[in-house]
Amino acid sequence: MNRFTHLLSTLLTAVVVGCAWAADPAPVASQNQGTDLLKTDILAVFAHPDDETGAAETLAAYALGRHSTITAVYCTRGEGGGNMVGTQSGSSLGLLREVELRACLAKLGIERCFFLDREDFGYTENLLITLEKWRHLQTLEKLIRVVRATRPEVMVTMNPAPTPGQHGNHQAAGILAIEAFDGAANPNLFPEHFTREGLHRWRPRKLYFSGPSETGASIKVDQTLGDGRTLADVIADAVSQHRSQGFGRASRSPWLRKTQSWTLVKSVVPFQRDETDLFRGLPVTPDVPPRIMAEGDDLPVSGLQFRFRARRAVEIYQQALREQKIEHVATAFVADVPIIAGIENDVEMIAANPASEAVNATVKFTISNGWKVNPESQMRFSGSKTNLHRVAVTPPPGLPGDAEITAITEIAGTEIRSKARLHAIPRLSVQKSTNSTLTVNAADADPVWQNLRPHWISSTNLWEGSARDDSDSSAQFRIAHDGRTLFLEVRVRDDHLVSNIAPDDIKGHWRSDSVEICIDPAAGAEHTFGCYKLGIFPFDSAGNVRASRDADAHPGLIENTAPNTKLSSWKTPDGYALRISIPFSEAGLDPERDRDFGFNVLIYDGDKPDAAPGENINKSRLAWSPRPGVQGRPDDWGRASFE
Repeated sequence: MNRFTHLLSTLLTAVVVGCAWAADPAPVASQNQGTDLLKTDILAVFAHPDDETGAAETLAAYALGRHSTITAVYCTRGEGGGNMVGTQSGSSLGLLREVELRACLAKLGIERCFFLDREDFGYTENLLITLEKWRHLQTLEKLIRVVRATRPEVMVTMNPAPTPGQHGNHQAAGILAIEAFDGAANPNLFPEHFTREGLHRWRPRKLYFSGPSETGASIKVDQTLGDGRTLADVIADAVSQHRSQGFGRASRSPWLRKTQSWTLVKSVVPFQRDETDLFRGLPVTPDVPPRIMAEGDDLPVSGLQFRFRARRAVEIYQQALREQKIEHVATAFVADVPIIAGIENDVEMIAANPASEAVNATVKFTISNGWKVNPESQMRFSGSKTNLHRVAVTPPPGLPGDAEITAITEIAGTEIRSKARLHAIPRLSVQKSTNSTLTVNAADADPVWQNLRPHWISSTNLWEGSARDDSDSSAQFRIAHDGRTLFLEVRVRDDHLVSNIAPDDIKGHWRSDSVEICIDPAAGAEHTFGCYKLGIFPFDSAGNVRASRDADAHPGLIENTAPNTKLSSWKTPDGYALRISIPFSEAGLDPERDRDFGFNVLIYDGDKPDAAPGENINKSRLAWSPRPGVQGRPDDWGRASFE
């Protein structure tokens, strides 16, 4: 058991023990002051300023339509994000985003806002690195203090599912909310809140994740307020306050008028389908009432567990749900497994056998057309332990789309099925060049470079946005090495080349036309903080090629973080071209130690010739290995092998 899941298990055990204790006496206070002044109806837990935009319809419906008291708590001030209206970054950006946030909340009818003062350290899709950097237990203590002080009836938060594109900070906010929901009622957890700070135990009545499920609430937002304004218009005005994050034009967004769905995760009242009110079944007393922990509490303990092994982030998520007995929140979640194209891959299967006796079974497999898998396999499930089995899977030639694989077995007359989604990631060989004339000097026709194999990124290789055709956005690249240095040439087709980034604003490459080079020495790392990620502007507003490393082992301008990385750029008849040389020492590569490494090339395109300085004009994002959120998930990058 890893440290994270061990902590969850420890907390859960402490909660179960603590729940048997008698409730602390309720404090006495005058109305509208002291304890009563802090009392809230809904506590919303988010990771960054602007995350409330995903819940704005519901929050405004209760704050303005029903005059409920709502408190919002944020893990960070968003200082690691981009800035589309100025040059502030780091802590200075955090100040700007806090001002924008408070303006937004005021328009939504939310007067209270607290921060847990955790670091927004750059984009990642990894939960564990977030909790590590945030000092998990310290952050939980801060959040539980807020819960005990504000005594919410309902908590709402972000779904922690590691879906492609889901920020690791968002996942952490959801996990922390789960822990705080139980932990605030536990007298054994952070007792200094009682002895030193005058707080008391409190159990929120219901916890919701954003997004639909079979159990939960649907909140309609098509209502008119007492002053004649529609709720949608109010929300549009509110979310547009986050101008630094590109919400300035949000008033035209159709999602502002859609019914919002919530998944009921935990509740002190029985679960019910098709709720229309977050407060359904409330109020409930006393302060720490007995409760139904989750919808799965009354389910019988299952026998053999038989499933495909997903990426580690998914395994951690699923284990956390099992420990908290809230598997029902993931009924619509489909775990996917990256598969390297063109070769045979081992797909792992896990069978947990709680029985003392071993079981032998025949497992049959079905898979999408064109993919190959052993049609059946004999497996032995040892008693009282978890068994790991490997199944050989080969994608068809080229780079196919997703595939579905199903495993079927029958044990003791009961059929057991397990499914997984497979997606192929590309692979290439890095040619070794013995030609000493391989340089990064700009030269449109260089026979040394032209002799290298080209690799294509078409306009259909989208992972975000939209591209009209290959003339709008596409690329080809060539890659080689000389035993010490990696060489790259990237030729981008772009019918509207934009250079709106000032020389003193070389960061946030996704705001304008740019190329990102991603290198993962571990060939499948869980996060990017041991990687090399280089965002390159082919031309800043002064006409020079510039670059900065982003959310990797050493973020910042390459003059400071990768001084031996060399760049050149030039315009072409249909776009622009780049040449890059990256020393192995700066990328963390060692061919003698690791023959394979993770690799990706990302193309960012924005077609706005009159773009303001620093404005985010990003319209499409392509990749050699495309997948939503792929820039922060190295295990979905392609694979490269040294020749």
